[in-house]
Amino acid sequence: MNVNTTDSSLPIILAGYIDIGNIKYLCFIVLILLFVAIIVANLLIIGIICKEKSLHEPMYVFLCSLSVNELYGCIALFPSLLSNILLSKIPEVSLTLCHAQIFALYTYGSVEFCNLAIMSYDRYVAICYPLEYHRIMSPARTVTLITLGWSISIIKFSTTLSVNVQLKLCGNVLDKVWCDNYMLVKLACSDTTANNIFGIIGTTVTIVVPLALILFSYAKILRVCLKFTREKSQKALSTCTPHIVSLMNFSVGCSFELIQSRFDKVPMPPVLRVILSIYFLMCPPLINPIMYGMRLSKIKRALKNLIYARSYIKPVS
Repeated sequence: MNVNTTDSSLPIILAGYIDIGNIKYLCFIVLILLFVAIIVANLLIIGIICKEKSLHEPMYVFLCSLSVNELYGCIALFPSLLSNILLSKIPEVSLTLCHAQIFALYTYGSVEFCNLAIMSYDRYVAICYPLEYHRIMSPARTVTLITLGWSISIIKFSTTLSVNVQLKLCGNVLDKVWCDNYMLVKLACSDTTANNIFGIIGTTVTIVVPLALILFSYAKILRVCLKFTREKSQKALSTCTPHIVSLMNFSVGCSFELIQSRFDKVPMPPVLRVILSIYFLMCPPLINPIMYGMRLSKIKRALKNLIYARSYIKPVS
């Protein structure tokens, strides 16, 4: 179906869904369990950090912001995914809702990179300037960094989206299971020069700037660790492990999505294409809270105390 209109009443067809027969019911159950697990895991991290005064430190406040963003991202994806997977026909979504989902998912990705960049800076200060850590990472600066990460992401993509909604579309079929900004712009038959410029600027701000801060932070950390004793160096780097895993997991997921959406001719099975397109929206929100809960001793201890308190059993020290 091709259209030549900007009428928001006409639907966008999400052609990325494939007919898998009755297996769709199994997929629905798996996805809803995954959705619940993500919500519970992230809410648990947020609740523990908010409740425990010993966790009211920059490192854990940044982790709390990361979990809030991951809840935001999965809520933008899962409800539509779960409802569409059970449909017997190709799903359709209004252009307005499509733009709303684009805004939510793209700001999620931007905020995620910002959070990871801020967390790398926090580790840099903690390892390279331990005696000045609390002065540098003051409560005011902590709040400022989080606010900047969210505000820049929202303002940046609001600007991009305000340009994109003006486009005149000549098609309404997206070969995706969620609304993608890049592919929606490709449907335009009007001039997209301004959109491409805003897209390049947005990509630079979203990826290049946070990546530069992350690389700077870890270059400084490695330089300092080389001067430490072996034991002290391992202890310092161990505090960075969850962050590095989170960064690699999210970056690999985003790379999968960028490659397979930008290069249409990359040969791959349809099922694999769908899995890769939603990997960065599903796996990091589940893996991160579990990994941080297992790796960070203070969170693990607070979680044990919470479980013991609920069961009225005195924890073993």
